[in-house]
Amino acid sequence: MELSTATSAFVDHLDRVRRLSPATVRAYRSDLRDLSATVGEVAVEQVTLEDLRDWLWAATQRGDARSTLARRTAAVRSFFAWAQDEELIAHDPSLRLVAPKRGRTLPTVASKDSMTALLDAQRAAASSGDPAALRDHAILELLYGAGIRVSELCGLDIDDVDLDRGTARVLGKGAKERVVPFGTPARDAIGAFLIRGRPPLAARAAVTSPALFLGVRGGRVGPRAVYTLVAQVLAPLVGAETVGPHALRHTAATHLLDGGADLRAVQEILGHASLGTTQIYTHVSSERLAATYRLAHPRA
Repeated sequence: MELSTATSAFVDHLDRVRRLSPATVRAYRSDLRDLSATVGEVAVEQVTLEDLRDWLWAATQRGDARSTLARRTAAVRSFFAWAQDEELIAHDPSLRLVAPKRGRTLPTVASKDSMTALLDAQRAAASSGDPAALRDHAILELLYGAGIRVSELCGLDIDDVDLDRGTARVLGKGAKERVVPFGTPARDAIGAFLIRGRPPLAARAAVTSPALFLGVRGGRVGPRAVYTLVAQVLAPLVGAETVGPHALRHTAATHLLDGGADLRAVQEILGHASLGTTQIYTHVSSERLAATYRLAHPRA
């Protein structure tokens, strides 16, 4: 089987069988298309370790980030492992391919005082009764209060939220469902939006949507709209040029740990498959603690 045909079949497998997130599928599709374009139209079994090394070297020369190179390495390793399972190849050429180490960068996190000021301002704006302001307040409270991903937020239907219990049922990566808690401020904001904000937005649509959060035309709100909202209100507070909804997830996790939450409990709330992914937030908390010490202690 030709390489391009095999990679297309593999990407379809990721989407339909493994049900990876759309973003991961797009990234792997792009990486493997680039591999096919670089190596050329050859049979899968003709691809060698040197071909893979040359492909990664070309990406390095273009200035691709180490995180991108690590993802590309993961993509080809997954592909060739699948190809061997499917008996398209006898030997896996990627077994000796070395992935570059990812540089550790601490996530962008807003302070507790900044988040309080931000959400107080959003609540004040929502008190006008404007449907969009009510929605935006509820979105921000839920992103911070539950620490969910933007895709999980946009995928919420009304029936997924239990205001009495203060929980939301979300569909995470790999189509894994989990129930996450949120606090009273988020519950109040969502309740106000459902009563006063959502009906006017829903009236603008030709077809009734089950979505919890609606856009200006009455359809399900999209990730781009949420990114724009968060960037407008959060970037000035954290001093970053570009910041998205994930910064609120980082902030929620860090504040949970700062408040004494157990690491494994935070892992379950965030829906991380690996505890190692959650541990990055312990580094953030340590950095914040060290910064406070340096500012406050006379012998620092």
